[in-house]
Amino acid sequence: MSSSMVAKRYALALFRIAKEQQLLGVIEEELRVVKEVVGYNPEFKALLKSSKLSLDKKKAILTQAFATINVYVLNTLLILIDRHREDQIIDVANEFIQLANDEMGIAEAEVHSTRALTDAERDGLSAVFAAKVGKKSLRIENIVDSNLLGGLRLRIGNRIYDGSLRGKLDRLERKLLT
Repeated sequence: MSSSMVAKRYALALFRIAKEQQLLGVIEEELRVVKEVVGYNPEFKALLKSSKLSLDKKKAILTQAFATINVYVLNTLLILIDRHREDQIIDVANEFIQLANDEMGIAEAEVHSTRALTDAERDGLSAVFAAKVGKKSLRIENIVDSNLLGGLRLRIGNRIYDGSLRGKLDRLERKLLT
């Protein structure tokens, strides 16, 4: 079975429990934290993959590291360790987040701008572009990029909306060269 199918199955099982227990938002936020901890700490990831540690020791480390998270999330992580699928933790989190976003009508968006966006600007972008992609709202990750020179570049899924000055200059250059 491919790794993406494995991640989807675990994520779907956790999603069903979260929906049944009305904990969808809570579990989603906790999985974002787990994803960040595992993704940005190569030592922690290596520790979980280590063949020198027993399963019980790995589970104890996980339990201690994520002592405050929801029991359903912790149990899912422990099952992944039991089944030697520790490399799937981030994929399971990503799949769950996608399922939760679909359920709540939210799309993930990366907004590249020359400065940090204000809350009012985030709300405005969310209102305008969520309607374009058929969602209720956007969860915006603002990335400050001084190379844009001005304007915004927005990425939602596989769609890119480029209203940056750098993008306009690049398009003008291509047009002049053809």
